Amino acid sequence: MGARRWLDVLLSPLGPAKPSSSYTWQSFIGVNYGTIADTLPPPASTASLLKSTSIGKVRLYEPQPSLVAALAGSNISVLLGVPNSDVPNLASSPAAAAAWAAANIPTTVPVSAISVGNELLNSGDPTLGPQLLPAMQNLLAALPAGSATKISTVHSMAVLSSSDPPSSGAFHGDLAGSLDPVLDFLHQNGAPFMINPYPYFAYTSDTRPETLAFCLFQPNPGRVDAVSGLTYTNMFDAQLDAIRAALDAKGYSGVDIVIAETGWPYKGDADEAGATVDNAKAYNGNLVAHLRSQVGTPRTPGKSVDTYIFALYDEDLKGGPESERSFGLYRSDLTANYDIGLAAAPGTVAPTTVTPAPVQNTPPPSRGLTPSPSGFCVTTGSVPGTTQGQQVTQASSCYLPAGAGSRRADAAVRRLVGHGLSLCLVMLARR
Repeated sequence: MGARRWLDVLLSPLGPAKPSSSYTWQSFIGVNYGTIADTLPPPASTASLLKSTSIGKVRLYEPQPSLVAALAGSNISVLLGVPNSDVPNLASSPAAAAAWAAANIPTTVPVSAISVGNELLNSGDPTLGPQLLPAMQNLLAALPAGSATKISTVHSMAVLSSSDPPSSGAFHGDLAGSLDPVLDFLHQNGAPFMINPYPYFAYTSDTRPETLAFCLFQPNPGRVDAVSGLTYTNMFDAQLDAIRAALDAKGYSGVDIVIAETGWPYKGDADEAGATVDNAKAYNGNLVAHLRSQVGTPRTPGKSVDTYIFALYDEDLKGGPESERSFGLYRSDLTANYDIGLAAAPGTVAPTTVTPAPVQNTPPPSRGLTPSPSGFCVTTGSVPGTTQGQQVTQASSCYLPAGAGSRRADAAVRRLVGHGLSLCLVMLARR
């Protein structure tokens, strides 16, 4: 299929899933609790807020004993994070892992999984990769007998070398030394593969209205994967199926996927296209409706993937652009920045179609990316990693956005590696 033909079939007429008028607690909808802020409400207030919603899971980036204690007796489970800085200690010995587990794994609320590190393989520290599997193994051994808690780790989209079309999804070969043993660990222990996709960062590189509709789950003509014959009507499903294809290609079709972060900022700097309240409401609200419909993805229909929305509150102490401090669903006074239908009370309806905001800037240049003869994108850069301690920006025209997935990484690096699939679309549009 030629380049122009690929763009012509990008979008198809399929609106977002229609939610029902009220919701109860749902295990597949979660939220991230970031703490880089000095305006966070007391833990008891946060627990009360969560209990008033249909949110069923909370992701913590590090142990939060006070919040966990306040959640006792609720239906809310916890995805507990091990900070990257703690991974070497856990990898050092079973005793160290046992000590961490005894000190930090709560017994008053269910812990669905523990993430050993966050985007560790793309963190810019090459010493952490070899320590990931030993840390996971030691922590698994430290769990009480019969524990249902799964041990996993969270990745950025930078672990993919190919993702466009979704059926071409593949992991970076240069990461195999650290990633392949982790994948086998997940398979052997029934644990999920966790990852952080952000359609928002794709839109910032291609600010055409049709791209915004594709990212926001709004009506569009759809995009056809000519290899699989499947039609995609939103970026979230395309990203998810690229991950699924990469796992299947490795022989791990039985490994489930968890979306550990995704979201959309409601405010940004003047040059941050799409960071508006309307767009944030549309993306997050239509995402919730899409998950509730349980329609699944074109590659895996009829199944909703566990998804954690970033984030419960704004994090006002973050650096970088304004958007970095503007992902919160709720304010510190516990009122909503915008309504996406998460209230558990009857009569709450998640939004469906929201009119896209005006285009705020023009697409950037193609940055020298090269299409394949078939019109699909090809990788033009090397594996993400480090050079003399500096993170290498992935230069792939098929790259799906890692974006804000690394919430504690440098914002400029995130924006560079977050262009993803949309860079491919910009390039093809100019052919």
